[in-house]
Amino acid sequence: VQLQASGGGLVQPGGSLRLSCAASGATVDGYTITWFRQAPGQEREAVSCIRRTDNSEWYADSVKGRFTISRQNAENTVFLSMNKLKPEDTAVYYCAARKLGGCSPTAEWYLNWGQGTQVTVSS
Repeated sequence: VQLQASGGGLVQPGGSLRLSCAASGATVDGYTITWFRQAPGQEREAVSCIRRTDNSEWYADSVKGRFTISRQNAENTVFLSMNKLKPEDTAVYYCAARKLGGCSPTAEWYLNWGQGTQVTVSS
């Protein structure tokens, strides 16, 4: 599966963005999809995941209650809706897919990655 992430941009604190992870070459419902982010000088961290088998969702504590992940099979896309954005959410956001296994925060377990989309939260 090939992934393409999009939807990033510049937004003021408290604002919203919706990121898209469009899949091609395979159907997105056959994969567990995780959104990661990486800020300058920091390690890549998992922020949200939707599991292949039952669409159960996982969120990092730092985004719980503000971000929502969803899968739209008709569009072959996974979305990450981000609300109440904070400056510390500023990062490059990546989506990643794994065929086997459930949600994992370990980046090395994902073989398929999108190219990243920049999210900047600043006034």
